[in-house]
Amino acid sequence: MITYEEAHTITKQYKPEKDIEFIPFMDSLARVLAEDIKSDIDMPPFNKTAVDGYACRRVDLGRELIINEVVPAGQVASGPVTEGRCVKIMTGAAMPEGTDWVFMVEDAEEQDGRVRFTGKAGKDNIAKLGEDIRVGDTVLKAGKIIVPQDIAVMATVGAVMVAVKQRPVVGVISTGNELVEPRHKPGPAQIRNSNACQLIAQVTRAGGKAVYYGIAPDDEEPTLNMLSKAIKECDIVLLTGGVSMGDYDEVPAVMKKAGVQILFDRIAVQPGKPTTFGVHDEALIFGLPGNPVSSFIQFEMLVRPMIMRAMGADTGCEFRKHKLAGNFTRRRTRRLAWVPVLINDDETVVPVEYHGSAHINALPGAYGVMKVPIGVGEIKKGEIVDVRQI
Repeated sequence: MITYEEAHTITKQYKPEKDIEFIPFMDSLARVLAEDIKSDIDMPPFNKTAVDGYACRRVDLGRELIINEVVPAGQVASGPVTEGRCVKIMTGAAMPEGTDWVFMVEDAEEQDGRVRFTGKAGKDNIAKLGEDIRVGDTVLKAGKIIVPQDIAVMATVGAVMVAVKQRPVVGVISTGNELVEPRHKPGPAQIRNSNACQLIAQVTRAGGKAVYYGIAPDDEEPTLNMLSKAIKECDIVLLTGGVSMGDYDEVPAVMKKAGVQILFDRIAVQPGKPTTFGVHDEALIFGLPGNPVSSFIQFEMLVRPMIMRAMGADTGCEFRKHKLAGNFTRRRTRRLAWVPVLINDDETVVPVEYHGSAHINALPGAYGVMKVPIGVGEIKKGEIVDVRQI
């Protein structure tokens, strides 16, 4: 049995090698940039007003001004602004020639085509040409996971086709005679197959492409056939169940028969002790525990970072520091524990009601999982803990 840190070090050495592809920027959400994006324009592309107000010469602020015209965004003034005059201007409109100041509508008294500034002269309320972005500036760096605000930046600089790494293909296989698909009502001694649905969703959230192969019975030959097919078609294969020590837990043996070199088959963690990882010339294979909390957490800790690395992400799945809201104790300390926690308004965390690794209903309301290191049996209120947000 190895530690989580050792398991993380081993799996970190491996990732599927994926090629670059160019896709429309509107389809790039949650993908990872493979090349820097540079701007083809200055932003703003002209001096523009940052407020609704009156564009004038600063030296004229203390006098009543004649309003030449009203200029909305998208239009330009008909001519330059001269002494004693101004233009009523809307947010985003280009500054008229001859002006160097904008005072807000809220600081003005307008009547009969004239206006007087009633406020105190502070900032000029002008967004200057190129103050945000210059032509050739790198606006988004390779390795960044694309989020909605990045889409706006791409649109701004005309990056309508973007380079991203291809998504790794992740096969999902559930094992166990007790499983039925969610559309079926379980019979005696049966349960619905929640693991596969959960893992498919996790793969999708991580940016991978999930392929579901179905439920393998507790029988070596059909499981081997299913696994062999998945290895040929996928970059990563996930099996859930069948990795413990029971009479019908045959996944490790099947992995070996499929030509997989197993690098570890036990981790000193709770939940998730029987997590197994192996390598094949064509794919990387994880045997995850059958209990849904175990499979969820081990995916987040080991599989999700691998998917992100395959896509070229420059960030992993980091821990966040939080204070514990109350005292925490546990009896057994020989394994590292992942404890689901809620987050309070003051950013402190508190363990959820949690009945063990089969208690999947403990996770939907959880903020993350708290790391309790090996040998630690008590954490006191106010102490700092590491939390992986989920």
